[in-house]
Amino acid sequence: MFLATFRVAVRALRRNPLRTLLTMLGIIIGVGAVIAMVSIGNGAKAQVEAQIATLGQNVLLVLSGNVTRGGFGMGFGSAGTLTKEDYEALRREIPGIAGVSPEVRGFAQIAAGNQNINTQVLGVGTDYIMIRAWPLASGVNFTEQDIRSANKVALIGKTTAQTLFGDMDPVGQTIRIKSAPFTVIGALSSKGMSMMGSDQDDVVLVPYTSAMRRLTGATTFRSLTVQAASAAVVPEVQNQITDLLRLRHRIQPGRDDDFLVRSQQEITDMATSTSRTMRQLLAAVAGISLLVGGIGVMNIMLVSVTERTREIGVRMAVGARGRDIMLQFLTEAITLSLTGGVIGVLLGVYTPNVLNALSETTTWPALTSPDSIVLAFGVSAAVGIVFGLYPAWKASQLDPIEALRYE
Repeated sequence: MFLATFRVAVRALRRNPLRTLLTMLGIIIGVGAVIAMVSIGNGAKAQVEAQIATLGQNVLLVLSGNVTRGGFGMGFGSAGTLTKEDYEALRREIPGIAGVSPEVRGFAQIAAGNQNINTQVLGVGTDYIMIRAWPLASGVNFTEQDIRSANKVALIGKTTAQTLFGDMDPVGQTIRIKSAPFTVIGALSSKGMSMMGSDQDDVVLVPYTSAMRRLTGATTFRSLTVQAASAAVVPEVQNQITDLLRLRHRIQPGRDDDFLVRSQQEITDMATSTSRTMRQLLAAVAGISLLVGGIGVMNIMLVSVTERTREIGVRMAVGARGRDIMLQFLTEAITLSLTGGVIGVLLGVYTPNVLNALSETTTWPALTSPDSIVLAFGVSAAVGIVFGLYPAWKASQLDPIEALRYE
């Protein structure tokens, strides 16, 4: 019974192929937009999460205060309100911390032999590579003695090492940072690109005391990187850091903090906020396209009912019941929507690939999930049912005698 109804529906739709295709266009665009939206959104989210994962696990960032210049706030991290005593207090007084390291950032000219480059120099503590899950390819890490004595030792990133030494093992070599000789004691493994698109391997790590004394002249920190012992204690550790720093900085109740503590989840949420907004925008476009497509389906089905009035009358005259007529037209509407849905799914799946092939500068990350495909089919079927129901009901209510007289 159903198979016969389906065959009749396909035959009816094939009578006017151009009209059928134009009717499906709204469904195709809407479903394609849904699939492309979900795929690109999932891909962007996965890409951001992968980049944030390079920070390490259960990481908290403590940023120093905001400084105002010329009436404009420079943002957190612009004022050095974090001290060495704050760093030591965090290590000493918060039990849920697995590791903590200051960061003293700067760019410097680095020379080795006849090679000379300008790259980022980070002054860090002994816990830094553990927090960042950044293993050494060779050599050893700093020691506490290196920190206390401000020894001129360095860990070198893969990109910087290749630039300065080529394929030679950099461990044991001497580099000059702002004319000060530093001995390379370790080579970092490759880390890849950061969230901001910069090369994380183009870096030199030195003890923070060496960076402060010999390179920057700073006496405070712009940021501290903290690792909680587990994901479960991250909120508690975040609150403890806030309470401890407020106490140490003598911040009175009701006054603003001169520092900022961000968890890894908060960093992820901030990084994905733009992609979330874009997904919402695309969802609105997809919804409008599906609505327009549904209206098109209803319009064409009403036209079809009018064109086939005598056919409906003949079927009723030979014994077809109203529900049979209703089922016939409803099947046609659902077939029309599902066919558009199939084409739309293919369009949505391959759209990111086409965009990547056409674009030489922008890469559209895409991650198609089975859930989005099921959702697209469900939506297209629902459109067929909702917008095909009224024309099908109208066809089933025709009077057989009047229908047979219709010209």
